[in-house]
Amino acid sequence: MTSTIGFEPHEVDTAAPTRAARLKWVVVVDEALPAGIAANAAICTAAATAVHVDGLLGAEAVDADGHVHPGLPWAGCSVLRATGDQLAAIRAKAGAADDVFVADMPAAAQLTRVYDEYLETVAGSPADALRLYAVSVVGPRNRVDRIVGRLALL
Repeated sequence: MTSTIGFEPHEVDTAAPTRAARLKWVVVVDEALPAGIAANAAICTAAATAVHVDGLLGAEAVDADGHVHPGLPWAGCSVLRATGDQLAAIRAKAGAADDVFVADMPAAAQLTRVYDEYLETVAGSPADALRLYAVSVVGPRNRVDRIVGRLALL
């Protein structure tokens, strides 16, 4: 899977507030999950997103002692909570929307210990039967707002 969603180099403005960015990034997590599983799901979908959305990460920071700190999302990322049914609806809307990148984490990712088993489990499951733990969405600000509605922060 490759993405055509991202920031052009001239759009990256690390001096501007995050709300000025053309694209918005949200990670939505199942609110019923225990904290550790929810954090893992958010982190895993963020990792998948970061490698597929151009220009999402800012430049490395170097502290006064010369230590390098890898670039972080310059345009921000909101982590929201939703019910399982809301997550499924968000995944469906985001997947059907133009100019929107979506990454999800089915429960099978945490219920298996071998990645090939995860792949087999997902391959044998209809999309609507997969329970989702988290969904990451990047796209035009107004489109993402319509997809996620007014969900609360996690």
